[in-house]
Amino acid sequence: MTQSSRDRAPADDAAGRGTPGCPTSPRDVAAAERLLTAGRLNVEGRLVQASNATLYCTIEHEGRAANCVYKPVAGERPLWDFPDGTLAEREVAAYEVSKTMGWGTVPPTVHRDGPYGVGMVQLWVEPDPDIDLVALSRSDDDAIRRMAVFDAVVNNADRKIGHLLPPGDGRVYGCDHGVCFSIEYKLRTVLWQWRGKPLAPEALEALDRVAKALNEGPLGTRLSDLLTPDEVDATRRRVDLMLKHRIHPYPPEDWPAIPWPPL
Repeated sequence: MTQSSRDRAPADDAAGRGTPGCPTSPRDVAAAERLLTAGRLNVEGRLVQASNATLYCTIEHEGRAANCVYKPVAGERPLWDFPDGTLAEREVAAYEVSKTMGWGTVPPTVHRDGPYGVGMVQLWVEPDPDIDLVALSRSDDDAIRRMAVFDAVVNNADRKIGHLLPPGDGRVYGCDHGVCFSIEYKLRTVLWQWRGKPLAPEALEALDRVAKALNEGPLGTRLSDLLTPDEVDATRRRVDLMLKHRIHPYPPEDWPAIPWPPL
């Protein structure tokens, strides 16, 4: 799913109304989380290329407003290798890991009720249309390298080029993390350019933060609310292995290394 206005279909005549009030930035994490948790969701349309029900919404609360994505659990399609009805919680778990790493890889994301039931709500990030996503995905950009490390931690089975969201300020956000945290090694990504190379010092620092938060801090408790015990343990093992070997992981030998289609 590519977050682009070209992919949005209007719901009734509401699309394009915009977001009145004080806009909320993904950098303002606390304000964004409050807005996403307590705000009133207004469905404006849907992302027509998404495989699961993915609704484009506006959200407003106490003078703040934003655009966001709402994925109700009721709209999830069953998958053969992930338990039914768990994708929304995996998206939130990915955000919690991102927040602990300190890189802001995933836009603010919450789990809450909405017009079509419980689901995931994530702050919308509009990518800069002038940035070539294919070239970005093949580059040695620091933000892309951070994304590769993050994907290894969460065991992302679907990092497509279209899941990269560069707003044009030097940052790169990622979306669509519903198929993460499998207990089996299923890393499938377009970002293999660092495979086998030493992890950067900032990556080792971020991994150390995650390891401590999983074992001694709130991350372990939070992930236990969103994932199975085995999935949380597998996350600990992945982080420990990366800290032990201090390199970017290699592609799996018995699993497709690149998602299809890669875009």
